[in-house]
Amino acid sequence: MANQQTAGQESLGEAMNRTESFLEKHGRTMSYLILALFVVAALVFGYRALVVAPRAEKAAALIAEAQNRFEQETPDYELALLGDDSGAGFLEVIERYGATPAGNLAKHYAGICYLHMGDLENAAAYLAKFSPVKGLPGQIINAQNLGLQGDVAVEQQDYAKAAKLFAKAAKASDNNLTAPLYLYKQALAEQAAGNRTQAAALCERILADYPMSMEASQAEKLLGGVN
Repeated sequence: MANQQTAGQESLGEAMNRTESFLEKHGRTMSYLILALFVVAALVFGYRALVVAPRAEKAAALIAEAQNRFEQETPDYELALLGDDSGAGFLEVIERYGATPAGNLAKHYAGICYLHMGDLENAAAYLAKFSPVKGLPGQIINAQNLGLQGDVAVEQQDYAKAAKLFAKAAKASDNNLTAPLYLYKQALAEQAAGNRTQAAALCERILADYPMSMEASQAEKLLGGVN
């Protein structure tokens, strides 16, 4: 059993890296789409155009400075989080504009920075502060947020909690790209917790519902190990 849990944890770590890589490559595009939708919505209402929209625009400009650090070829997560004299960090965006869409996204990014820095307590806290957003780009980030909370739970060896979070992540964005990834991670978490039957059922679901996904071959291998 100990060997199975160790193998599961190592595979979970590899899956975690794929989730973070996807976010770092596509996070800014999705963020801009979400922020643009909120700004347009604010402009529809009279007085909000004078208060909400300007704040949202200022917050969007500020978060871009932190995202520049976050999305560098060699990211400086501490600098992206804290900022410096040359630009704001995610924590400053949260402090100044926490109630705006950019402030909400900054909580998500702050959690990721803390996760990369090995501060699991703050990573969990800031990821949990993020409020789900509407729309297709929002669904993907919502799923990523839940998945990253699952990653933190894995690091804390709370595999039961991780499995629940990965299940929520798969449901939050049910598509051929993200759903099989989170279902596979859920299967690995169930395996690590010693729940072989649940792990096998999840692998079979991936093979049945997402046979062309990258996770299908991995699920087939895992299925052979848990049966």
